[in-house]
Amino acid sequence: MLTIYRRQRRNCRHRAKGRKHRHCQCPLWVDGLLGGKEMRESLKLRDWQRAQEMIRESEAEDRRTRQQEQPVTIKGAHEKFIADAEARKLNESTLYKYRLLFRQLDAFAQTYKLQFLAQLDLDTLATFRATWEEGPRTSLKKLERLRAFMRFAEKRKWIEDNPAIELKAPKVPDKPTMPFTREEIIRIVDALEPYGKSAGVRNAQRLRAFVLLLRYSGLRIGDATQLEIKRLNGNKLLLHTQKTGVPVYCVVPDMVVEALEAAPRSSDRYFFWTGESTVRSAKGKWQHRLQRLFEFAKVPGGHPHRFRDTFAVELLLAGVPLDRVSILLGPQQHPHHRTPLRTVDAFSPRTN
Repeated sequence: MLTIYRRQRRNCRHRAKGRKHRHCQCPLWVDGLLGGKEMRESLKLRDWQRAQEMIRESEAEDRRTRQQEQPVTIKGAHEKFIADAEARKLNESTLYKYRLLFRQLDAFAQTYKLQFLAQLDLDTLATFRATWEEGPRTSLKKLERLRAFMRFAEKRKWIEDNPAIELKAPKVPDKPTMPFTREEIIRIVDALEPYGKSAGVRNAQRLRAFVLLLRYSGLRIGDATQLEIKRLNGNKLLLHTQKTGVPVYCVVPDMVVEALEAAPRSSDRYFFWTGESTVRSAKGKWQHRLQRLFEFAKVPGGHPHRFRDTFAVELLLAGVPLDRVSILLGPQQHPHHRTPLRTVDAFSPRTN
């Protein structure tokens, strides 16, 4: 800590008051430690306020220097990353995936006796990636998150460069999901009866409403899970609101509305979620129920996203323009398109 004092001249009339006296024009000196070194020298100033500002700047620079010289730990770095991500209001599902990555990274660091961020060089990160057991697509997403974390550290000068960008991305096979056939849809609906005998009638009612909602709205399973009751007005379902403030509605068949109204609700606010658990947890339960239903229906490769594909294909076959289908499915609206969207009827004679 540095201390400012006046070094009174011999002819100063305040000399007897000592060096703590401020109200004279004698030269200002500084005494103390800065950067571990002792300082006792003239500031070449006579203004006390300006001298204080100079000392504060010097001490702040010294703190920054010491922080840069002190190695940043892996744990400390990812805690700051998560704090920054939370401040940016990232989705809870995204935060969960980052936390999962960091738990795996902490376990890896403990196994290999790693403590500091600078120890995560290219070879070490390659070894860490070799411990991943996920498939190519999931591994690719995890690699993107690892690169984002290391880029965050590089921007803050905690590391000299980002070695994660040198890790080659896994080859992801291009296997898009396909829509359900008419026969598969029939088998899925018919399978609700044996499912109900196994899981109960009330659960079968709720699953029937959930399946019909996915089929005739094109919602992703996560969005369907947290669908609010107020978004259904008659047979018009509010899918989302675009950045331009334009709401996007979809007209669903009466049987979907009837199924939603007949099914037991999870809460006063949501059709299929209590609102108390995490969305991820609730979504996982519905995924599990759908997988059981696909097994009863003997539909190989059954996946919730295939309902979304079916919705899109049937709309195109019914003559709905491609740009309208894209809007319903949720891509961003063209920035120059400001006209209100008409409500699209997803129930046509050609649908299943």
